[in-house]
Amino acid sequence: MISQLLFIVLLVAGIGFFSFNISKIRKNISLGKPLDRSDNKAQRIKTTLLVALGQKKMFQRIVPALLHLFIYVAFLFTSTELIEIIADGITGSHRFFLNKLGWIYVLLISTIEVLSVLAFISTLYFLARRNLLQVPRFKMSEMTGWPKLDGNIILYLEIVLLVCVFTMNGADEALFLQGKSHVAGSGSFGFLISSFTAPYFFNYFDVETLIVLERVGWWGHILVVFGFLNYLPYSKHFHIIMAFPNTYFSNLNNKGAFNNLSSVKEEVLKMFDPNFDPYATPSQGEAPVPDRFGAKDVEDLTWKSLMDAYTCTECGRCTSACPASQTGKLLSPRKIIMDTRDRLEEVGANKRKNGPDFKDKKSLLGDYITEEEIWACTSCNACVQECPVSIDPLSIIIDLRRYLVMEESKVPSELAGMLTNIENNGAPWQFAQADRNNWVDE
Repeated sequence: MISQLLFIVLLVAGIGFFSFNISKIRKNISLGKPLDRSDNKAQRIKTTLLVALGQKKMFQRIVPALLHLFIYVAFLFTSTELIEIIADGITGSHRFFLNKLGWIYVLLISTIEVLSVLAFISTLYFLARRNLLQVPRFKMSEMTGWPKLDGNIILYLEIVLLVCVFTMNGADEALFLQGKSHVAGSGSFGFLISSFTAPYFFNYFDVETLIVLERVGWWGHILVVFGFLNYLPYSKHFHIIMAFPNTYFSNLNNKGAFNNLSSVKEEVLKMFDPNFDPYATPSQGEAPVPDRFGAKDVEDLTWKSLMDAYTCTECGRCTSACPASQTGKLLSPRKIIMDTRDRLEEVGANKRKNGPDFKDKKSLLGDYITEEEIWACTSCNACVQECPVSIDPLSIIIDLRRYLVMEESKVPSELAGMLTNIENNGAPWQFAQADRNNWVDE
């Protein structure tokens, strides 16, 4: 009874704290500007199944994609085992579904064990890849400190989880072989991996020790799960949850198509309307003049851009594909997303502590992201194409640029000359349109 009560307290506390953190993140994302992404529902569902569930874009790099797939599928199958653990914890039973499902249960647990072995191998590879191999995208400035530690913590937790699973199954298998299991009856489960490992690792222990080991594995398993669940909102691994909504609400338009600012478009249309009266009182329903053109801080971005920030896996594929980054420019699309998330966390915490109108005299542009970074971008969309969870760093960069141009009148000198030529000559070059064909005479 004490064990059941303790489990129920941990279950309620774990789910409650996780829900509390999720509500904070939801409120932070809602700080963004409105954006309609309710179109093409069938296409969005298809994209979600292919990209988020099927991990289609991961397979542009086959080896890490396969190893990541092992961990991912093991995670999905192991999650089904949690249903039984919760049932056992609440009712005080042991292997709640064994007698109900029979050989199907043995097949399911055996599948989980095989996937767990593959996940263990993959985890060791990813640890080596992050810490021993000199992969350039894991050595960049934004990946020092907490981001590096965060990437390792989750891998360590996976190893602990797998050890707990095999300790639980192996000790249980050994108890069955001795006819001393918690479950009525005797004999062997016949789990594919544990049935071979149990005689080698667990047959040397007496019954009392095996029962303790089984309980250590069981409690260790569920404690790691509860810890992992509540660690997610503070980690880049929150993408396990966010990848699905983020992919569903991704931009389905052609990547070269930029959106127009509706406020600017309406003003341009008015200038072309001969009947427009600039002194007339605005009609009801007419869009108000925006507080700001473009984006200076996270509240000026759309909610989708803020969702992108919480979905980032920090894998660095965007940065490794970025031509500006490859040529030594300051820009890293991954850093743009990470800075957006850090600033959003700061703004959200300030508003919860000091009220919704609190301003801390800081901003995303300037305090987190520099002008040099955003002007280094070539707008090529390589980062958007490479992202395995459909994050769009370019939309943030474009909005920050719009603010600089339309609010601060700041553009690099190279662009200023080009814009002047377009205004005067109707072309980027410094000669009149009438002289365009002179090269033919030469």
